[in-house]
Amino acid sequence: MANQKLQVQRALAVVKSDTIGIPDPAKLTVSSSATGTTTDKLVDSAGLFTTTNLVGVGDIVYNSTDGTIATVTVVDSATQLELSANIMASGENYSIYRGSTEGCILYIGTTGNLKVLTAGDDIVTYTAVAVGFFPVHVKKVFNVAGASNIIANW
Repeated sequence: MANQKLQVQRALAVVKSDTIGIPDPAKLTVSSSATGTTTDKLVDSAGLFTTTNLVGVGDIVYNSTDGTIATVTVVDSATQLELSANIMASGENYSIYRGSTEGCILYIGTTGNLKVLTAGDDIVTYTAVAVGFFPVHVKKVFNVAGASNIIANW
């Protein structure tokens, strides 16, 4: 009897959110650093938002400096986006993804309870999830206390 092996090709740190799903890393549009600080905005003087990468409303913004997440609500210009939350400051790194994943499996780094939206659109809370791979296809991890240091895997 052969053992199945998990063959991970892509991985992304999970930012828990009650409203935003896990982005699909294959749909990365741009990664850079903010050059300004404005409330509820992402400012980048490189002008990448409408010229090269065509960022759109609903795209997911990851602040990789402090582990926060928001969505684009308005594309103000090639250098400025309006966000659903105040997550960016000058000098912080970001990545913008077009859309969320259809489902991924998780690696849990710290044990605890885990509330998720499954690929089948069920909201479930798992109790005392152990460290290791979590073999459920997940689209979102809710922002509740419990399991942490979570990595999404495809």
